[in-house]
Amino acid sequence: MTNQSAAESSTHVALEVWSDLVCPWCWIAKRRIEAAIAAFERPHDVTMRMRAFELDPTVPVGEGMGVAEHLGRRYGGGVEGGRLMNARVSEEASGDGLSFDWHTAVRANTFDAHRLCELALEMGGPALQCAAYERFHSAHFSEGLAIDDHEVLQRLAAEAGLDERRVAAVLAAEDYAAEVRADEQLARSMGVHSVPFVLANGHAAVSGARSVDDYLAFLRGVVTDRV
Repeated sequence: MTNQSAAESSTHVALEVWSDLVCPWCWIAKRRIEAAIAAFERPHDVTMRMRAFELDPTVPVGEGMGVAEHLGRRYGGGVEGGRLMNARVSEEASGDGLSFDWHTAVRANTFDAHRLCELALEMGGPALQCAAYERFHSAHFSEGLAIDDHEVLQRLAAEAGLDERRVAAVLAAEDYAAEVRADEQLARSMGVHSVPFVLANGHAAVSGARSVDDYLAFLRGVVTDRV
């Protein structure tokens, strides 16, 4: 390896981002990480792979309960109480160009959607996987769609750029279930119990939704071995 290629390879940053599709802070973090990568001195040296995480794998498929109603029941205050709980995250999201509609958002089991995100990774690499994540996030938070409904998932996946026949085959079987479980097991092995969680080059980590500047500093620190 030449000195130049060695220097170039040393700047590579491989990000692994554990995220759930119904986690508002995860969508915010994804957008901010992408903005940090764009502002990074060598953005083409950064790759970002999304990894599956389920905040609540026990949510019944097809339940359809409103998110605000669920929060109100769990923490008190009814539907309005649930909406008030989401006021802060909505304010944060608006600064990142994201719109949350808590009046229509419904709880959903995300296992099948995560399986489709694994399919997207196989079909088109991290770029297509991120497109699938983006489409599912938007459907859940902004459009009030149930992302555990197979008909909805079929349409959303196609809109994200996935092959419709492959999507139908995955939804009709258990394809990529092992990959989703492996992501979750890897998170548990590292003591990760909440998301978003970012791992860089297998050793540097940051948790929670940080600012764009924080993520940019994180990327620079990884390259210079400061984190």
